[in-house]
Amino acid sequence: MNKNTISALTQIEAEIVARLSYEGKDIVTAKELDTYLPDDFRYRRKLVYSLKKKRVLIPIKSGVYIFVPLDAVPTGRRVSEFLIPPVFFPKSDYYIGYSTMFNYYNFTEQQFQTVYVLNPRISRARTIAGLSFKFTKISSGKMYGLEKISIKGKEVIVSSKERTLIDLIYYNKPVGGINEAAAILERFIKEGKCDIKKLIEFTVRFPAIKTRKRIGLTLEKIGVSESLLKPLEKSIKKTSLISFSSNRKGKINEKWRVIVNPSTNTRKGVRQTQD
Repeated sequence: MNKNTISALTQIEAEIVARLSYEGKDIVTAKELDTYLPDDFRYRRKLVYSLKKKRVLIPIKSGVYIFVPLDAVPTGRRVSEFLIPPVFFPKSDYYIGYSTMFNYYNFTEQQFQTVYVLNPRISRARTIAGLSFKFTKISSGKMYGLEKISIKGKEVIVSSKERTLIDLIYYNKPVGGINEAAAILERFIKEGKCDIKKLIEFTVRFPAIKTRKRIGLTLEKIGVSESLLKPLEKSIKKTSLISFSSNRKGKINEKWRVIVNPSTNTRKGVRQTQD
C-alpha cells in the first residue's frame, strides 16, 4: 500500500476509499458516491476531481468511474475490459465480439488488443484506462446469437461460440484472411467444439450472403450432411456468383455459387472458370 497516497487523502476521501475497497467495487457512479456522503455534503464535484487527480478514480464516461484501490494506484488498476461496455449501453443493446471473442474462445494464439463492442447505434474508437475500445455500428439484423456471461458477478453480453464463428468468417482479417478463418471453423467442427445445428441456424439468419456461402461450402467440405445443410443451401438460391477469396480464378461450385480457388479444396459440383 502506498503511504504517500494514503497521507494525501482527506478524511472523507479516506472513508470513501475504505468503503469502496471493502465492497470490492470495480466501477462506481456519481449517484453511488452520493450515498456514501453525508446528506448535507455539498462538495461532491470537488471530491471527485480530487480523487481523479490522485488516480483513485478513472473516468469511463460522465458520472461513471473505475475505482483504483490504494495498493494499485502506483501502477494503475487493470479492470476487466468486459465490464466497460455495459456502462455505455444500459439497455443492453450491444455485444462484445469479433477479435475479442476470437481470443475468448481460443480460436487463435494471437492476442488482440482492441475490444470490439458491436451495437446498432454508435461507431467510434476510445481509449479507457489504457484499454482500446472500438464501438462498431451494425444493423439490427445482426443482433442475435448472443449470450450472457458473468464477470465478477456482473452480467455481460457476448457473442455465443457459434455466432462468433460466423463473425470470424465475416470479419476474417484479424486471423489472416478467409482461408485461415475457414481452417479455424473446420477445426472447431471436426473437434466437436460447437453445435453444428445452431451454427447453421444462425448462419441462415445472417444478412451477408457471401458469408453464408463461405460457411456452407466449408461445412460441405468437411462432410456435414446434406439434410443439415438444406436450409442454408436454400437461403443462397438464385444469388450472384462470388469468390471464396479475392481471387476470381478457379472452379465454380454450382451448389453454393462460389468460385473455388486453388487453395480451397472441394470436390463436389465444380467447373473451371478463367479470368
